[in-house]
Amino acid sequence: MNRTLYSCLFYLALPLVALRLWLRARKAPAYARRVGERFSYGLPTMQPGGIWVHAVSVGESIAAAPMIRGLMARYPTLPITVTCMTPTGSERIQALFVNEPRIQHCYLPYDLPCAAKRFLDRVQPKLAVIMETELWPNHIHACSQRGIPVALANARLSARSARGYGRFAKLSAPMLAEMSLFAVQTRTEAERFLSLGARPETVEVTGSIKFDLTIDPELPLRAAALREQWGARERPVWIAASTHEGEDEVVLAAHRQLLESYPNALLILVPRHQERFGPMFELCQQRGFTTVRRSSGDPVTAQTSVLLGDTMGELLFLYALADSAFVGGSLVPTGGHNPLEPAALALPVIMGPHLFNFLEISAMMREAGALREVDDAEGLAEAVRQLFELPQDARKMAQAGLKVMQANQGALERLLDGLGRLLNQH
Repeated sequence: MNRTLYSCLFYLALPLVALRLWLRARKAPAYARRVGERFSYGLPTMQPGGIWVHAVSVGESIAAAPMIRGLMARYPTLPITVTCMTPTGSERIQALFVNEPRIQHCYLPYDLPCAAKRFLDRVQPKLAVIMETELWPNHIHACSQRGIPVALANARLSARSARGYGRFAKLSAPMLAEMSLFAVQTRTEAERFLSLGARPETVEVTGSIKFDLTIDPELPLRAAALREQWGARERPVWIAASTHEGEDEVVLAAHRQLLESYPNALLILVPRHQERFGPMFELCQQRGFTTVRRSSGDPVTAQTSVLLGDTMGELLFLYALADSAFVGGSLVPTGGHNPLEPAALALPVIMGPHLFNFLEISAMMREAGALREVDDAEGLAEAVRQLFELPQDARKMAQAGLKVMQANQGALERLLDGLGRLLNQH
């Protein structure tokens, strides 16, 4: 399939795209808003001529934030347009850069030739930066036609994704050849991009910018003060973060087992997607757990057994409240979420077996003794129980995680240098 056929099929599929938006809007009403932006209509007023950064959703937006701040510091006169595809990603971007007038934001229009043209007419970027894996043939081709360099930042490509691109070589190979920089996390992923058609001079192994996460020193202090306020300084607290459908039941079953040994244990449960906050609160109550919603502002008391993290932009703070962390998306085949966030807060980390989004990072952490893998509720309950019972082991795991982070930092600087070279050439 070449790009012309791909575009024709995309136009033909627009009724299905509209149906998907409508179905999503039934669960998350925000999908029904700003629909025009998805076709390059009704875009906000923008200052043209800066840098365009695309981060598909929440995780990529958080990963992109240090890079965007680095670009703002290096290029103080350039506006930066940040796009995403989801309402939660949009909320996160707006929260991250609420007081930054140079940051412009809208949804990325669908990958239709006419929509890509209208978008670039409005934004007129000097450089396009895509986070991680979100590759759109028509947007990339439209940039190439206008001489706008396109970089893939913090690039990753699983074996499964590489096989998918390989099946559509007539579409993916020309697209990759039109790109100017692949700032890749690992040598393995670099080889995959090269085998699919990326030009050798454009592929650089820069490492993962997720290792360059910096924690505000005030964050642990605020968390300690809140635990003191709860009267929970000595209370065993664990967090299950970024959980997906099918995991919450496992987490709650593990918590039920833990309560047999530690009746005062507190679970902080943080579903990954906003539309699941309400159903998860109901599930916790149905299972008989005294539950407080973080958004309610109600106090956590000795009787509270679950705190539902139903606020946006607070994940690091919620991690800082806990003694150990289970990172979700890993007990179901989603591929796992970022284990470096809890590691940066000196927490021992537990994950399930599905880690293909973070294969290299999780392998490093496992080898260093910073990550424990579990398969089910019994394994999860046992892992958390051992960390409660053996605080010295928990501290060793936490220190090992910090060492892994420190040993692999520097990717952000290498990425910014690579983007700088593209800007200087433009």
